Amino acid sequence: MRAAAILGWGTSSASLKPFQKNSPAQWQVGLPATSGEVDVVLLFGGDGTLHRHLAQLVDLQLPVLVVPSGSGNDFARSLGLKNGRDALRAWRQLESGKQNLRTIDLGVITPLGGETADGPHHYFASVGGIGLDGAVARRANRLPRWLRAYGGYVLSLPGALYAYAPARMRILAQEGGTWQERSAAPTMLAAFGNGPAFGGGMQIAPRAQLDDGKLDVCLITDIDKLKLFCLFPTVYFGRHLSFALPEIQYFQTDRLRVQTETPLDVYADGEFVCRTPMEVSVARGALRVVAPVEGPRVDSLG
Repeated sequence: MRAAAILGWGTSSASLKPFQKNSPAQWQVGLPATSGEVDVVLLFGGDGTLHRHLAQLVDLQLPVLVVPSGSGNDFARSLGLKNGRDALRAWRQLESGKQNLRTIDLGVITPLGGETADGPHHYFASVGGIGLDGAVARRANRLPRWLRAYGGYVLSLPGALYAYAPARMRILAQEGGTWQERSAAPTMLAAFGNGPAFGGGMQIAPRAQLDDGKLDVCLITDIDKLKLFCLFPTVYFGRHLSFALPEIQYFQTDRLRVQTETPLDVYADGEFVCRTPMEVSVARGALRVVAPVEGPRVDSLG
């Protein structure tokens, strides 16, 4: 087996050693230029590192094993990769011939000019958002990396919520080729998920699945800020939907379009992508990933 390693911020060749130990694989560091160079890619990093390489990984069509090593690892967790030990177990299973590959969807964000797509496509793996999410992400990204890894999103939420004013958004959803308006109200947050979580474990789209060909959308309209602040802890468990609040709307769709009175930042996987207006769709089966299956636990990365 031939493997390539992408080393994100804060990782180094030392991060590879547990995976190289007793492994017959041939290794190279860096993204391969063609799919013929290697058989699998190991990406050491978090959601941001994965996001920045998604377009190239889609082009290569190589299996990807994400080794969670970032300040946010929501995508890895959605695959059952909670830590480096889980990733090492998945790697050993792959080497031993287990069929632990999955084909998953990716979200696609396209900036709009008028009513037509005129910008580059941007892939995302987990969740994108407009509104409060962007304000929190901007603040979190300015924090020291070590602090971001210990709840940067939560630490940034109170200040962002205090300063944020709901923006009027026109939300259109497409089902069966027909566009329908789902909201035109002042909105605190419009989140759209290929996966369930963002912000370091917040299950904003708890019903999202990585391979169902659908976007899960959660809209939070002009809700009282104190009420929203008290609601946020329940998002970690996906329980915000159980309250049946009129300010929260949740639905699935094939495509989503967001228009705003003034351009607003769009973030996905914790990274800035573009500004509104924009459209979101699903790229079915766009990425192959390595995920652990039931087997012996790995107790040490040493």
